[in-house]
Amino acid sequence: MSPKSKQSAPPPPQQPEPLYPAIEGLIEKATAEEIAAVFAQLKADLGALKGPKAEQGKKVLKSVERTEELLSYLLQVREKIHAERKGGGKGRK
Repeated sequence: MSPKSKQSAPPPPQQPEPLYPAIEGLIEKATAEEIAAVFAQLKADLGALKGPKAEQGKKVLKSVERTEELLSYLLQVREKIHAERKGGGKGRK
């Protein structure tokens, strides 16, 4: 046997995790009002669609509203965590 046949194949390179810096920055720093402002124009444009695209627009609008709801919840959790950190050493019960 030749030395090449004894060696195993090199492991495949790891794929980097996708990063979304714009979304991460928005989540880390935005207020509830800023989140609402981000989605307001998009929701208005989707609601104004007419013709064959209107049905697709309604589906996308529901998805956008759900995304806004989830981001708002995430912001509430962030605020709660910050409040707990400022409140002192209160641990979980």
